[in-house]
Order: sequence, then C-alpha cells, then structure tokens
Amino acid sequence: MSEGHDWPTPLSRRRAEPLELLAIDGLPEEAVPGFEAALQTVCVTVAYFRDEPTDTWRVEGVREAGWGDDELTGALALAAAVGGIEPPALQVGPIEAEGWLARTAESFSEFPIGRFLIRPTHVPNPVVYGRTVLRLDAGLAFGSGEHASTQGCLMAFTAIAHRRPRRVLDLGTGSAILALAAAKRLHRPVLATDIEPWSVRVAAENAVLNGMRRFVAARLADGWRHRVVRAGRYDLIFANILARPLCSMARDLAAHLTPGGTAILAGLLGTQVRMVLAAHRRQGLRLERRIDVGPWSTLVLRRARSVTV
Repeated sequence: MSEGHDWPTPLSRRRAEPLELLAIDGLPEEAVPGFEAALQTVCVTVAYFRDEPTDTWRVEGVREAGWGDDELTGALALAAAVGGIEPPALQVGPIEAEGWLARTAESFSEFPIGRFLIRPTHVPNPVVYGRTVLRLDAGLAFGSGEHASTQGCLMAFTAIAHRRPRRVLDLGTGSAILALAAAKRLHRPVLATDIEPWSVRVAAENAVLNGMRRFVAARLADGWRHRVVRAGRYDLIFANILARPLCSMARDLAAHLTPGGTAILAGLLGTQVRMVLAAHRRQGLRLERRIDVGPWSTLVLRRARSVTV
C-alpha cells in the first residue's frame, strides 16, 4: 500500500508545482474501480469518464511529476490482474499547475445532495437554512461529493439520520466528507480511518475547516486490524472502499455493528452488488435499501436487533 504523499497542505493552497496528467483509456466497466484505486496511490485527484460510442471508460489522475513511479507500476499490474485484462497503456503528459487548479475550481461549484450542501472554499459562504453545509478545498477533488459513491452514501445517510446513531465509524474516510456529514448532523463523535497517511492528514484539515475538530478523530489504520478500530462497537459504519475489500471485511464489520445498527457500503459497481450482498448476508445482515448513481451502487444494510425471550 502507498506510504502517502508528503504534501503539508492541499495543492490549491500551495505554490504551483510541476504536475502531470496520467490517463488510461478503453477500460471495461468492471475494471474501473481497480484502476481508479491504482491511480489514487500516487495522484491527488482521480476522475473517470465513460466513452458512449465504445462503451468503455477513461480513468485519469493528476500527480506531482514523476512521483511514485515504482509504486504506480505495481498498482497498475495488480489492477490488470484483478480485472482479468492485459495491462493497458498509461498515457503521461505535462499539465500546468495553475491552469489545472483554475479548471478544478471552475468546475467544482457548490451542489446539494439530500440534506447536505457541498461548498468549495473558493466560493462565498453565506448562511444556508435547511441544509448542512460541508466545506471542501477545490484542490482535493478526490473524495469530494462529486464522486457517485460519495453521493450515494450521503443520500443513504440522509434517509437514516433520524435513527440518531451514537457511535459512528467512517472506514476508508478519504477526505472525511462522510465523517463530517455525520458529525455535523448528529453532533456525536466519529472515528475516521484510512490506510493512506495523506488521506488522514486531509481528513484532519477538513475537520478543522468545518469546525468539527472535537467530533472527528482521524486515524491511520488498515481496515479492522488497528486496535482502536477493533475496540469499538458502532451504530453506523460507512465503508466507501472497493467491492473485494468489502467482501473480505464482512465478518469484522458484522461483528462490530451493534444490534439494530446500520452499515452503508459503497465503492462498488452495480455488477458487483450480488457478490458484496452475499458476503454480508452470510454474516446476518439484511439489505434495507439500494441506491444507484450511474454505474455505482450504495447498499444500506441493517443488523437485526437482539430478540428478548
């Protein structure tokens, strides 16, 4: 796994650095999550686009020029093996930093998702009534609400927030947008974990930016292996990662979900729902709702309450 990016502040708050664009074309839909994850090991932002005429996908990311070549090579080989395809060609080209940041800011405008309003830091911040505002830096496109999986999670959380879960875990937090949503709506502590030091650093910065430092605890942890994560029992678990890790973690997730607790799972394609759902049903969880945003799916699962005899 990646050691993370040693960047002290988000790119949009730094001087312009030499950047380059990485791109992979012609991917089948089922291979998109793996290559998205591969580029995330070295890129500060990753996006994907569908080519309608060929019904294939393009995944691209932006990184500091030349950063993490060896790590990227291994991650791309693994993505190809998991996807069952030949390693595709990687396109690498320069991109002007200030121009990229300007385009990012221009394309990242505020937008509502359920009861939430995602608002980038480069736009005015007036008081909004009836919505919970989440502030994000435009230079951190990865993990923002624009990603279909994040949207699905926020829509799912909007529907179940009335249950007022007391203990919340955001597993694979990224930019901490889900942790922040829960903390702001519930005013209860949220444990936000990620395997990437870079993501943990960004999550902590976003907690401060949103005035949620006392509620959101960002921790470096590899799934359920960390003692702090394993020590808890949770009423709500977000897991916006990838389909295969979700399946392998199903037993641990079910064991740490309180009776009547809710799990919101995302990062999976619609074609992978059956596999993920089967793994969690074997652990006693039941499907409460499925949300589809484009090709991506979000599952809302519930653990049965204990039966008193």
